[in-house]
Amino acid sequence: MTTATRPATRTSPTHPARYRDLLAAEWIKLWSLRSTWAAFALILLAMVGLAGHAALATHAGWPDWSAEQRALRYPLWDAFPTEAQMFVVLAASGVGAVAIGGEYASGLMRTTFAAVPRRHAVAAAKLTVLTGVLTLLGTLGAAAAFAVSQAILADVDANMSIGDPGALRGIAASALLVPLCALVGMALAAVIRHTAPAIVTAATLLLLLPTAVDEDERWSAMIRHAMLVPAWQRLRDPNGPPPWLTDIHPATVSGAWTTYTAWAALTALITTLALTRRTP
Repeated sequence: MTTATRPATRTSPTHPARYRDLLAAEWIKLWSLRSTWAAFALILLAMVGLAGHAALATHAGWPDWSAEQRALRYPLWDAFPTEAQMFVVLAASGVGAVAIGGEYASGLMRTTFAAVPRRHAVAAAKLTVLTGVLTLLGTLGAAAAFAVSQAILADVDANMSIGDPGALRGIAASALLVPLCALVGMALAAVIRHTAPAIVTAATLLLLLPTAVDEDERWSAMIRHAMLVPAWQRLRDPNGPPPWLTDIHPATVSGAWTTYTAWAALTALITTLALTRRTP
């Protein structure tokens, strides 16, 4: 009597996900969100549209300005008006918050970690994709805002070129503010795990808190200088605040760049720790 033998079943080995696979997955997740497209459109519209609006206002009033008023005017104030950056801060931080909060709300985060147990790699991929995309978007918006505003101001000889002192610094600071705000939103969403509270917290931290801190005392000035939006304002302005504003303890350019670097490192660390140390 012969015993029938079943042929051995061949199983293909399971290979761990490569880092480029994680990048591709995060790229798909980011662009699959409908809110991403709306937020990106709002960022570009705010940066370019409000820059053009500010430049047109200056263009219309320029003939009536005195020589002193013209001397005090700095072209980057039209290229990167504060009103535009408020929209940028809200929209960019919202993108970062949705990128994490949406995954927690849908349960996708648990599925992601089940498929890829290497949480540090997942966190790194999320940070890389978000930072890369938002940096490109910010660069495009800042360059377009500068070009549009200066083209309008050139008609009244009130413009500046990209080679003038402070121009590249202002463009770079405005471009990098976009990914930095997105990283803040992502870090808050990773800790809070809910999109709406993370967006509200980001708006409070980035926009409202700086208005509550003055620069009358050295300690309060240091706190304000350590915030993102005041740091951006220092990098945009040529020699600190306008002369009609008293500033006892002015910020420095190097200090403002340090603030940018510190926020980038801190938000990346918070996101990584929140994703790797807590159960999804």
